[in-house]
Amino acid sequence: MTEIINRQEAVPADLNYARFDQAASSMFPEFSRSRLQAWIKSGALKANGEVLRPRDKVQEGDVLSLSAELQPEGRFEPEAIALDVVYEDDDILVINKPAGLVVHPGAGNPNGTLLNALLNHSPVMDTLPRAGIVHRLDRDTTGLMVVAKSLEAHNDLVNQLQARDVHREYDAVVMGSMTGGGMVDEPMGRHPQQRTKMAVLQVGGKEAITHYRLHKRYRDHSHLRCFLETGRTHQIRVHMAHIHHPLVGDSTYAGRPRLPKGASEELVEMLRRFPRQALHARKLELLHPRSGDTLSWEVPLPDDMKALLAVLDAEEKRR
Repeated sequence: MTEIINRQEAVPADLNYARFDQAASSMFPEFSRSRLQAWIKSGALKANGEVLRPRDKVQEGDVLSLSAELQPEGRFEPEAIALDVVYEDDDILVINKPAGLVVHPGAGNPNGTLLNALLNHSPVMDTLPRAGIVHRLDRDTTGLMVVAKSLEAHNDLVNQLQARDVHREYDAVVMGSMTGGGMVDEPMGRHPQQRTKMAVLQVGGKEAITHYRLHKRYRDHSHLRCFLETGRTHQIRVHMAHIHHPLVGDSTYAGRPRLPKGASEELVEMLRRFPRQALHARKLELLHPRSGDTLSWEVPLPDDMKALLAVLDAEEKRR
């Protein structure tokens, strides 16, 4: 089944003088790099109406225009990777993603991904863009994801996400003792120097809004519930670091673990060894693409975050 894509996007300030292919990858993240490269080379993806080479530079304000037929990529192999299925019907699949599972093949991860697992779970997904994947979780973020099983469901879910009608709630354990909830409304984009990272960008960033409330306060940490209004890459991680409360275990945005003064050996060991960012997609709510009914799912915390909170609870009792 073929879908016609017609898109136009202006190059933001944070991609000024970036390579054409790199800018395209940042501006059209729903498409794989290999697919974008093919469109650039075929002329389906242009800059200011001109066919450029992938390595050519683009500037702020240049208009990237995409007009192409979205055919299934068909280059990924099904793999027998176990999935924790929370819900499934003819239209959608909801899974509880474990830590360490990359969502889509890419540089350094050619296989062993959620996409490969989906092709094995339901071969019909090979006919869909990105095997029905409509949103992502970082490799080391756990929790709920919805996947489409038909083109109609795919289009409907994409529209719901763009209209901000999908409710996503996360558990996060952050550094520092917070006194209440709030909102971070700070635009985001690709880090101007470190291109694998995202950053708050007052000029050229895309709108990014995170709401959070305090679930439990500790002396040196906080357990938060975060709600995404937008869905930028690394959004919660970047926003929490921006307000000086980075996630526990987030080596990319938090740096070295902050060890509280007077902390027990158990807590020090937990903070030093915690293997990932303490972030879990706990709740997902959306409208069913076919029936229009509101569906909602919740999953419990994974064992590593339960253990982290248990140590923090024990630390509070000692004081």
